[in-house]
Amino acid sequence: MAKRPDAKLADAVQEAAGQPLDQRLLLSLVGYNLRRAYLTIIPHFDERMGKLQLRAVDFAVLSLLNANPNITQKRLSKAVNVSPPNLAILLDRLETRGLLVRQRNPLDKRSQTLVLTAEGSKLCAKAEKTVTELERKATSMLSDAERAQLVGLLQKVFLEAPPSPD
Repeated sequence: MAKRPDAKLADAVQEAAGQPLDQRLLLSLVGYNLRRAYLTIIPHFDERMGKLQLRAVDFAVLSLLNANPNITQKRLSKAVNVSPPNLAILLDRLETRGLLVRQRNPLDKRSQTLVLTAEGSKLCAKAEKTVTELERKATSMLSDAERAQLVGLLQKVFLEAPPSPD
């Protein structure tokens, strides 16, 4: 007696369930691997930074201002790849929290420079320590040399990327 079509399908599904997934193409793609690594780390980042009421972009801004006091909003906008109008909103929020101050640029009265307040510096130090510990833990399967190589290769992708085709 011949198997019914749904029985054949059930057998095929059962057989497929026992086979490992073929991910060769996906695992050969840089973007896919970046995204998978990101999805592994970001929930832990968001949880820890959430306790400090910081988003990833807030952390990046604080860290850049900590390392580069008195930079202009224009330079900061380029560094974090956030449009000037969106950066202004973000800076308003951080300024309202007392984490940074805007100052008129004495060399160009049309622009402002940014500097962390004492409270901003304190929060930044805590956030940087937290993120450093988180990343060490998240990449603990890598040697220091492998981690440095990974970071260097990723930077090469975004710092030396050719212009996007239109």
